[in-house]
Amino acid sequence: MTFLETRELGKAYGQAQILKDISLSVERGDVLALIGPTGSGKTTLLRLINLLDEPSEGSVIFDGVNITALPEKEKIRARRRMAMVFQKPVMFKGSVRENISFGLNVRKMGDPRKVDESLRAVGLDSFGSRIASTLSGGEMQRTALARALVLEPELLLLDEPTANLDPKSAASIDRLIHDLSRKTTVIMATHNMQQCHRLADRVAVIREGRLTGLGRPEEVLAAVMKQDESFSLPSVTW
Repeated sequence: MTFLETRELGKAYGQAQILKDISLSVERGDVLALIGPTGSGKTTLLRLINLLDEPSEGSVIFDGVNITALPEKEKIRARRRMAMVFQKPVMFKGSVRENISFGLNVRKMGDPRKVDESLRAVGLDSFGSRIASTLSGGEMQRTALARALVLEPELLLLDEPTANLDPKSAASIDRLIHDLSRKTTVIMATHNMQQCHRLADRVAVIREGRLTGLGRPEEVLAAVMKQDESFSLPSVTW
């Protein structure tokens, strides 16, 4: 059974159509990369999958269940099987360790060992006592990723996961995503073509709110680069 599927998914704000007829599927354990120009709707798609926004049309099928049609309590249960890391993460008050522990405490699953493992996974072993608001942008990004990982989500949604990181930290996060894909399904929005090629099982191209390409990284990226590296030509279709 397909792990995640969107069926003719769309989102509009008034007269502005942000997404239209997005139909794609992701198998359990796969990494799907979403690429496209800024403003094409990648982040909106992640938010719809995570049930942070309501679709204007279509549905999200998660592990065989149409989660967009569920009552609110059931939606919360579905969301607890996912985690999302935003491009510009917000830190809670307190220390890095308190930030990472937050979700565990809410779910009454507090386990210091899990927090330590998550800190090590993102290379912040010695940062637990640091006040989160004093971190650099890249450190905040890694803290947010650890905050998601500690919950052991079945589906991890990443919005530009390495956009604010230095090359060394970005390489570390790439290795982490690669290792995670053995047990966690990952959907990530990215502008990094090399990252797509290294990590993704499939790549979806979104332009002006529509899915215009879907396939293996080498096929999709070759077509994109051949026609237009900035995705600006209206003729880019596959």
